Amino acid sequence: MNENPTPDPVVRVRSLSRTYGTKAALRDVSLEIPRGVVLGLVGANGAGKTTLIKHLLGLLRAQQGSVEVFGLNPVRSAVEVLGRLGYLSEDRDLPPWMTVSELLRYSRAFYPRWDPEYAEELRTRFQLAASARIRHLSKGELAKTGLLVALAHRPELLVLDEPSSGLDPIVRRAMLEAVVRSVADEGRTVLFSSHLLDEIARVSDRVAMIAQGRLVLEGTLPWILESHRRVVVRLPGQGLAGAALPGVLSIAGGPGEWTLICNGGTAALVESLRAMRGEVVEDSVATFEEIFHSRVSPLGNSAPVTQNR
Repeated sequence: MNENPTPDPVVRVRSLSRTYGTKAALRDVSLEIPRGVVLGLVGANGAGKTTLIKHLLGLLRAQQGSVEVFGLNPVRSAVEVLGRLGYLSEDRDLPPWMTVSELLRYSRAFYPRWDPEYAEELRTRFQLAASARIRHLSKGELAKTGLLVALAHRPELLVLDEPSSGLDPIVRRAMLEAVVRSVADEGRTVLFSSHLLDEIARVSDRVAMIAQGRLVLEGTLPWILESHRRVVVRLPGQGLAGAALPGVLSIAGGPGEWTLICNGGTAALVESLRAMRGEVVEDSVATFEEIFHSRVSPLGNSAPVTQNR
């Protein structure tokens, strides 16, 4: 848990757990999303990202724990929550028989705050023909159309669940930087879920890592990078399997030379290695990718780590 909760967060999840039969989809997840930030939710496919999002949308009722969006229960107050929220998934399930303009008129009826001028501005920016049939749109155009519908009522919270899956780099860049950033700059909040680390790193103010249903790390990207080290060790004739090494999250390499990803300072680790007659040949900042893999495939069970705000 975060020791300093954010006042009136847009999203507050407390000790949320869910199982499907014998499989645990979420395990004691606690997360807060402050107003006006982009939170990147990163995890491998099947890690629990979409299950968490379904709870926020009110599509799943909490089995254990609690979920609040705008201070409301999204199941009991579905109309109030969904009216203030925009959502886009990788499925982009849009009615294929409609034209773009027909889809906008249809969608407008569901949102009291729909802004027709902003919708037209987005349609022009995304280069979408009003007369184009949904069934004839490319993957990139479908993604832009779905995003247009999600944005046109100027939602307080925008939820993107793998929105750029299968898209070319140009469309991905347009969605991530131009749109997500502009929404956050207007004081609204974005939850961006992806398994693509470069996307998360490019646009997120904060990052939450989820693995096997557990939230394993949450904080700003600079804090995450600064709090992890990459240590290369030379240990001739020995292995590191079973060694008690303080702060080590993952070990790769060998024989003779090993790469360790560590949490926190390395002073205690260096002392332990010296006792084993090991030599540290490099001590540097770990990459985001190295940190992610060390957290989702750890050497042992560890408690989630959350940066104090």
